[in-house]
Order: sequence, then C-alpha cells, then structure tokens
Amino acid sequence: MGAHMREFLFLWIILVIFSFKTSGLTCSSKCGSALEECSCQATCLSLTNCCSDYNQSCFQVSPYSSSMLGGRALRILGLTLPPDGRALCRFKGESEQQGIIDEEGHLYCISPLLYETGWISFDVSTDGTDFDRSGEYLSVHPSKADPSFEVTLVNATLWQNYGTPDMVGPLRMTWNSSLVESENVNVELWGYRETSRSTARSSSLQAEMSYLYSIARNISNTGDFSFIPDPREEFSVWELGNIRITASSKSEGERNIQALWSGGHVLAWHLEQSFRDNSSGWAQKKCLQWDNLEKKLPNFLEELIDCPCSLAQARADTGRFHTDYSCNIETGSVCTYHPGSIHCVRAVQASSSHGSGQQCCYDNMGALVLTGDSVGGSTPDRAHDWGSPPYRAPPRVPGYSHWLYDVMSFCYCCLWSDLCHIYLNHRPSSECRRYQPPRAGVVFGNLHFTTFDGLSYTFSGRGEYYLVLSADKDLSVQARTEQLKLKDGTLVKATQLSSVAMKENSSDVIEVRAADDHLQVLRNQKILSFTEQRWMDLRGVFVFAPSPQNVTVIFSSGAAVELRLHEGTMTATVLLPPEFSNHTSGLLGRMNSDPSDDLMTQSGEVISSANATLEETFAFGGGWNISNMSSLFTYDSHYLLDSYFFPSSHDPAFVPAFSLPLKPDDLLVADMLLMCLGEGAQFCIHDTLISRSLAVGNATLRAHQDHQALMEALKPVVSCGWLPTPRNGKKNGTHYLQGKTLGFTCKEGYKLYRSTERTCLEEGMWTGEQPYCITDDKVGYILGAVGSLTALITMVITIKLHSRKQARERKEEPLEMVTQSQIG
Repeated sequence: MGAHMREFLFLWIILVIFSFKTSGLTCSSKCGSALEECSCQATCLSLTNCCSDYNQSCFQVSPYSSSMLGGRALRILGLTLPPDGRALCRFKGESEQQGIIDEEGHLYCISPLLYETGWISFDVSTDGTDFDRSGEYLSVHPSKADPSFEVTLVNATLWQNYGTPDMVGPLRMTWNSSLVESENVNVELWGYRETSRSTARSSSLQAEMSYLYSIARNISNTGDFSFIPDPREEFSVWELGNIRITASSKSEGERNIQALWSGGHVLAWHLEQSFRDNSSGWAQKKCLQWDNLEKKLPNFLEELIDCPCSLAQARADTGRFHTDYSCNIETGSVCTYHPGSIHCVRAVQASSSHGSGQQCCYDNMGALVLTGDSVGGSTPDRAHDWGSPPYRAPPRVPGYSHWLYDVMSFCYCCLWSDLCHIYLNHRPSSECRRYQPPRAGVVFGNLHFTTFDGLSYTFSGRGEYYLVLSADKDLSVQARTEQLKLKDGTLVKATQLSSVAMKENSSDVIEVRAADDHLQVLRNQKILSFTEQRWMDLRGVFVFAPSPQNVTVIFSSGAAVELRLHEGTMTATVLLPPEFSNHTSGLLGRMNSDPSDDLMTQSGEVISSANATLEETFAFGGGWNISNMSSLFTYDSHYLLDSYFFPSSHDPAFVPAFSLPLKPDDLLVADMLLMCLGEGAQFCIHDTLISRSLAVGNATLRAHQDHQALMEALKPVVSCGWLPTPRNGKKNGTHYLQGKTLGFTCKEGYKLYRSTERTCLEEGMWTGEQPYCITDDKVGYILGAVGSLTALITMVITIKLHSRKQARERKEEPLEMVTQSQIG
C-alpha cells in the first residue's frame, strides 16, 4: 500500500511540475509559432501537439469567405462567450467594430467594406484591451461572392440603360428576406468614385464608396421591392454604385453592419434630367470628355502581353490566361459586350506599372477577333477587372476601377451614343504576332517524365525531389513520391506521385496532395477548403480548383502547375513562359529546346539520354532529392515525419522493377494489348503490368494523351498581322494566320488598284500590296499622276547625281595642282 502511495505521489509531483512548466505556454498572440512544449501551428491538430488553447486562440470562421463589400456575419468557431459579454473585432490592425454574441454565446464579426481581395487577417478581444485571438477570412471580388447573399436587380438591362429610348418604367429588386433578421428593411444607394488626394509631396487617387441616399426606409421585408426612380441632379456625379439592404433599425449609411449588396452597376436610372431628355447628346459629350482625358493618360497598351493566336492556345496557356466568365463557351454565356465571339479570356496578371489587363476573344473558328474588324473584338482594359496588388489604391481596386475606366466609357461611346470608334481607338485589340506559347513538362503514371524539351524517361524513385528548380527566377516545384500499393494492400516495386509543393519568390507555399479520391490543397501548411470558392487570390499566387480532382496553381511570373487525379493516380504538368528558357533544372530538364542535356545532375554533369541505362537514369533521378532545409512540404503526420523528414529524402534501399517480361499465359496481357495502343503504349503496358490493373494502365495512357493534346494546342502559330479593309471596298475574311488568304473587292463604281488577294506566308509576311478602291474617272488621272511623279523623281535624281559629280571634280582640281607642283 505504501509503495502504491509513493508511486501516486511521484506521478502527482511530475504532473504538477509539467503543469507549472506549460501553464505559460499559450497560443495567445502566437498563432503560427512552434513553442518549446507545444505548437500553435496548423499541423498541431493532426500531430496532436497543440497548446491547450489553440482552437480558441487561433480560430477558424464560418463562412470563410465574404464579398469585399462586407456585411457578412462571420462566426468565430471554437469560442463561446457569455450572451451578455462583450467582444471587439479588429481587421488588418485597423478597422475596429463591436462583435455580436447570440443567445448561445456564439461570437460573430461583420466583414468590413474593403478595396482588396485575398486572405484578410483579423483579431478578437474579449476584454476590450488585448486582441490576443486571431484568424482570417477570404475577401473576394463581388462577382465571386455567394449569389444567395446578393440583391438581384431584375432586368439588368433596364437598370443599366434607364432613361435611354424605350427604357422606362418601374425598377425591381429581389433578395432572400431570411438573410435580414428584421421585419422591416431600408433600401440604400451607395456610390463609388476615385478622387484625387494631394499632399505637400505628391498627388494620388483614393477609392471612395459612400452612402448617397435612401431609396426607401422601413419597408416590409418581403424580399421584393419596386420603385420608379426620379432624376437626382445633386448626385449625378456618382455614376457607379450599388444597392444595399439593411435592417430598418440601422442608421442611414451606417458602416460595417450586416447587409446585402447588389452588384456594381452604372447608375443611369438616377442621372440628371438632361440625360433623360437627350441621352445620346449627353453621352456624346461625356464620350468626348473621356477621349480628351484618355489622351493625357499614360499609354498602357505597350505594357500588355500579346493575345494567344488561337482559342486552343488561349485555353491551354493556364499560367497567363483565364476564362472571362462574361463570355464563356463552357457555360454557354451570351457574350453581350463581344457579339460574334464565343469565348474570351483575360490575362491573369495585371501589368506591373499601370495595373492594366488584357482581354482576348475568339470566334467559332477559334480565331482571334479584332476591333479592327468588329465592335465585338478583344478590348484591353486600363484597369484590370480583378484588380492587382497592392489593390486598395486606384486604379487597382478589384472590379470598381475597371468599371470607371473601361465600362463607363463603353456606355458613353458605344451603348448610349454612336461614337464607338472613339472608344475602340483607345481600346484596340492586341494582335498575337509577339505571342509565344509556354513550354510544358509532365510527370504521370508510375513514374514517367516528359521534359520541357520533349525527352521521355522513367524514374520510379521513392522520396522527395525537385521537378523544377530555377534559382534565377526563384521558382521551386518539388515532388513527393510513394510506393505503389495495390487494392489488396500489396506493395509493388514502383512509385507514384503523392504530393507537389511549390513556391515562387516570396509567395505563399502551396502544396497539393493526392487524398483518396480528391486533391487536397495546403497554403503555408494549412488545408484550404474550396466549398465556397473555386478561385483564390493568395500572396503571389492564384489557386483554381474547378473540381475536387483538378487544381491549377498560377504564379506571378506566368508559371503554372496543373494537378489532375484520375483512377487514384496523380499527374503534374508544369507550364513555363519563354522567360524561363535556360533558367531551369531538375527532373523536367533544362528548358532550351535541346533534349540532349535534359539529364543534367545537380553538379552539372550531363548524362547522355541516348545511351543511358535504366539504372543510370534511376541514379540521375535520385540525385535530384531535396534537403530538409529546402523542403517546401508539410509533415503533419508521424508517417510523413518517419518516412520523409527524418530519413534521407531519397530512399536508397528502394529499388524499382526496371523491366517486366510479358508472359503469354498471363490473362491480363490480352486485354492490355487491346487497350494499350498508339503513342504512349509503352507507358500503358508498363503500368498495367506493374499494378496488375487495366484501370491504372488506362489512366496512364489517358494522361499521356492529354499531354500530347496540350502540346498540340500550344504549337507556335505564325501571324502576319491585321490587314485593313480598303475604303469603299470589302475584305473577304478576318483570319490572319499562316496559310490564310484574304480577298479584296470594291463597291460598284470603283476599281481595285494593287493586289486582289494576299496570303500569309511562313515568314510572317503578306504577299502582294495593300489594295485601294478608286472610281473609274480617277484611274487615268492617278495612273497619269503616278507616271508624272515617276518622271519627276527621275529628273530630280539625275540633277542630284550631276551636282555631286561637279562637286567631286572641284575637289579634285586643287589636289591635281599640288601634285603637279611637287613633281615639277
């Protein structure tokens, strides 16, 4: 009994000492840190080493996203307070507001009005002094916010063009009444503008979203409201804005409260009476004012990337271009602003100096549509629709800067008046003559590589390796491989891709893992959820996840990594723009159009791909293993720590099966040979035999075929550039790529002078000369004038040559005299 008592006392003393030692270890104000005895990092949840207050101090929120306009109630998870308690929410260390505590003690913070997108940090104080609890939420472009929380403007065309001919009557809006917890609501109009702010040293623009006036107050919250708008002379300077609906108990224009917003739109419906009296004349005046302003602004067009020459290129170049959802072939959306086009893309990145954006639209033949041929052509933007870092300052405010600089002017010149040629003169389509498609490398199956220069080889090592390393561009793409396990649990002598981690410059670290039947995405070791948003704007990187098996990571340089999961097998495709030429190394080779040096080791030794044995290729691959210091991976389980972090990042004990003989009596072989046909058959056969699965072999074949289709889409295309239509004539065709021929004709009463046809050559030049259309009575005059001009030019040249000869003779005479006197 005494022994048991002594043992109990010993354990009690140890517990007291440990409790005393860790009592000061808290995650308060330390989220993301690893402490001595416990952790405040996101990985602590799976490693079960979190500090006791981790969930309360480093909180999650639901929902995790909100429109940058704000007004969404974000619930703080894992924190319960007294219903009569008090809490403060502080966003980005600046905006402070009162938290809301419901009857069950749940705390809510209302997302504020911001002028930026991306993850927004905020802190919570429960004592009114110390903001020692922290979390973050995703601020998104208003067009990407949850549509159920949006005020719908019924008949958007009427709202946008109200006051123009035949655009009259009541305006109607609807909303989800259950989202405003009040029997009565207020309907407000808010306006957006960018104003000049001057200091003693500089002048800059400042974004301003302000309350203008109430359309209705204390009306019944039915979710449906209509009104007939009156002209508001005193507010006509505000031409862009949003409707906001709040509980009737809230003050007019009160900020950072729970609210529903409409989409941003042109406020034609409240403009001055003179607009309604003569909308065309009013718009023409505005268009001409805009024309004068544009002429004074910097030329942003020279800084933009050229458009891809074909729709196939545009959709394949995922590192630099992304679907413009207002004109999307996949959803069948009507291309309202680009008639004649079936699909448009926008450049992902805004231009560095001006924050401008490129837009490229294509017709049903996949050809680039140009404004020189159609008002529905591609139009670049002075302000990128998605904004650009650092966002908050114009013209980089997401959505709103674009509306002010590019959409309002389109309304003035094209929708409300007949001066569209002025708009298109400032927003001409970019051609594609300078466009160069990216290069692509891929790793797929068990484990096959195709380098940027087209070399194919197999390396089935187990560990963590560099797929791409570019010290000059500060890009690192790393791959983790694991031993292949069959459905019955048997391990075979082959490996497959299990995770890819990547980072460029000071961007967030992104890791994409294969997790059963989906891909799991981590940002800085923290799992990202895509239940609310498919597109995420992160620090120095975008992540797009259209489905659980499809993720694309896009960096600021235009580099992209596409991850796909099929039949449990992960495929990684890396796309690099031409700027990476001669600046890459790793398992995907040196990108320089020379496959012979793709098997270059970390020390710079080149292994001949023509003569390399399977064992030599295996040794080459193993040499590209990463170190713990350079690893970008997350080790959030004991399995990952024991398998990859503590041992060598290349398992030297694992030796794959280098060859698999075909056995005639193998029942799998017959079906395999029927399936594994064409280019890539060798990879299909290898993986079918190694995995004993036709499905795995078929997934490998499909991955190889997808890569071949990608390479076909990215083939360089020669463009000869746009050709104008002759005045008083017609141009037959609007395609300007190699092999295309354009024909030219003239209207009745005119004759064609010069080439009737011009063909685009491989050299990027057109055959023939630019044609002209002239009337019959002027043909003789022009030809006579041409003849007279030729004679005049000939006479001038003759006189010039004769004058030069005389001058030369005068210079030679003194020389002759000197020479003769010397002789004499």
